Amino acid sequence: MKKWSAALAVLLLWQTEGFATTKGLSQIVTPDLQAPGDLSLSFQAQDKRIANPYELQAEMGLTPWAEIAVFQGLDPGDQIFGTELGLLTKEPYLLSIGFVNWSPRRHVDPQPFLELGYYTEHHKLIAGAIHAGYKNEAILGYAYDFNQTWRAQIDFQSGSENSTTFGFTCNLTRDFQVNPALYISNDSRHDIFGYVVFTYTFHLWGEQTTPSRAPAVENRPAINAHQ
Repeated sequence: MKKWSAALAVLLLWQTEGFATTKGLSQIVTPDLQAPGDLSLSFQAQDKRIANPYELQAEMGLTPWAEIAVFQGLDPGDQIFGTELGLLTKEPYLLSIGFVNWSPRRHVDPQPFLELGYYTEHHKLIAGAIHAGYKNEAILGYAYDFNQTWRAQIDFQSGSENSTTFGFTCNLTRDFQVNPALYISNDSRHDIFGYVVFTYTFHLWGEQTTPSRAPAVENRPAINAHQ
């Protein structure tokens, strides 16, 4: 799963410019939305015990309060849809709703979520809930932005089939990011799984007076475990 041996060696030595951006956490949905006109394309690889081992993602910011995401699973083939609406989008307080992991092909229903965020320059706190399958689950996250290049992060989703994750994000350039993480399962075995996602963001329209945010509605692997 970990395709980052060579990539990590490069990024640890790379000195990036000060206006790169940081992205969302590894497992949970984040309440910050993609900027309008920004299209993020991602390649995601993960242990097959988490979810589809290889996925492509396209996420599009439509307005300041709405974005959509489409995922293409490669092994096996699958299409997954998600969306997010910002009810409160002015930092430091964020509030969003939406759904993730809707797979018509596999007859998997959308999984709605509600999430609150408190975002400061360095500290990001996230709490909320998601309805996955037949039950409601808690989602919690914390990230610390050292600067506009490096972020350390931890997140948690309740349920024995889900995980606690530890990871970081590095902005190799203003628009290219890498996010590796380790998943520790919540069950009694506490198995450890690997995960990494590479993202490049294209600015199709809108003024880019500040760096664009990276995807918030990622295909969260722990949620996929319900499928």
